[in-house]
Amino acid sequence: MKRILSGIQPSGQLHIGNYFGMMKTMISNMENSDLYVFIVDLHALTSVHDRERLSTGTLEAAADFLALGLDPDKCTFWVQSDVPEVCELAWVLSTLTPMGLLERCHSYKDKVAKGIAASHGLFAYPVLMAADILLYQSEVVPVGKDQKQHLEVARDIAIKFNNAFGETFVVPEPFIGETTATVPGLDGQKMSKSYGNTIPIFLDDKPLRKRIMSIQTDATPVEDPKDPDNCNLYALLKLFASQEKMDEVHDLYVNGGAAYGYLKQDLFELIRDYYADARAKKKELLDNQDYLRRVLAAGADKARAKATRTLDLVRNRVGLKY
Repeated sequence: MKRILSGIQPSGQLHIGNYFGMMKTMISNMENSDLYVFIVDLHALTSVHDRERLSTGTLEAAADFLALGLDPDKCTFWVQSDVPEVCELAWVLSTLTPMGLLERCHSYKDKVAKGIAASHGLFAYPVLMAADILLYQSEVVPVGKDQKQHLEVARDIAIKFNNAFGETFVVPEPFIGETTATVPGLDGQKMSKSYGNTIPIFLDDKPLRKRIMSIQTDATPVEDPKDPDNCNLYALLKLFASQEKMDEVHDLYVNGGAAYGYLKQDLFELIRDYYADARAKKKELLDNQDYLRRVLAAGADKARAKATRTLDLVRNRVGLKY
């Protein structure tokens, strides 16, 4: 079985971009892979400097995964900072990582342009991400289209290390689902907490409907034809609606008759119903936080067993064992 790894930041409410970009793929691979899933709280420190928000967000992220169907008995599920080996590996890798490689990463520039404070942590984010991936000898990493460059950085670092010190790391491969490579947000940009354009999964009905009704659309009259390929509302509907429904909607777009207000109401009902069971399950889990902590602690023990073996090999390769 292939080892598949991915993680999610506990930096805000889980949104449908998180789910379709990574979580759905991870949960669907529980039965046929060696699955590693983690909550990346160290990465979250690049934008979250509030103790309560981060600690609460970590438990909420755990509840999100479990509510959506992740079974901790069928995978390794933990919190990033509970495996300190990742920080040592990140330092070792950073001593081999060319500055030019990081300077070419567009995510750093994009986030700074959006108002996130420039910091060494934000700049060196891809090195810590590489350590996350390589520490567990991951073979496949499901990523959104926007994270593909960071996965390529991890591959470059692994190859550079292997060339310098001998075969040590598995060189990971990305997995990007074609239909969910980039989930659009309310404004048509990539859905991201950093951009404030998300549709959170676990909102109550009234705020969820309000959020969906704020999706930006053009001013084309209802009776006129519209281009479905350039409409973020259409792209979001495709994630939830049946093929039969999308055939009807597509016909309305290309021949005229697509009323955005009615389609937004359809999207609201689809999202509400799709996640109804998960919303109820999440409430149960958050009422039993000791259970969540036990699950995460057990997962960290499993993750450290793998991490320790890899780090011992790295320390031996570079000369930190004497």
